[in-house]
Amino acid sequence: MIAQLKAAATRPQAAVAPLAGGLAIKAEAPASKVNFSDALRGALDSVNGAQRTSEDLGKKFAMGDDSVGLSDVMIAMQKASISFQASIQVRNKLVSSYHEIMNMQV
Repeated sequence: MIAQLKAAATRPQAAVAPLAGGLAIKAEAPASKVNFSDALRGALDSVNGAQRTSEDLGKKFAMGDDSVGLSDVMIAMQKASISFQASIQVRNKLVSSYHEIMNMQV
C-alpha cells in the first residue's frame, strides 16, 4: 500500500524540454490526479486479497492438496501479515495526523 502511494507521488508530471539557448523548461502536459480514496480502497482490497489467498492456500494444504506446498502457504501468510501490518501503520499515521490537525490553534 505504501509502495503504491509512493509510486503515485513520485510519478513525473511533465517532461523537460531543452531550449535552443541551453535552458530547460517544463513541457505543457496535463497532470494526472490521484484520488486518495481510490488509492486507499485499492490498497485495502490488495490486503484483503492477500489474506484470502493465504487462507485458501492454508485450507488446501490442510486438506492434503498435493499442488500446494508448505513453503507456498508460509510465503502467502507472511505476505498477508506484512501487508496487514503496513495498513495498520498507515491507519495509525492518519489518525495521528487527524488529531494533530484538530488540536491546531486557529
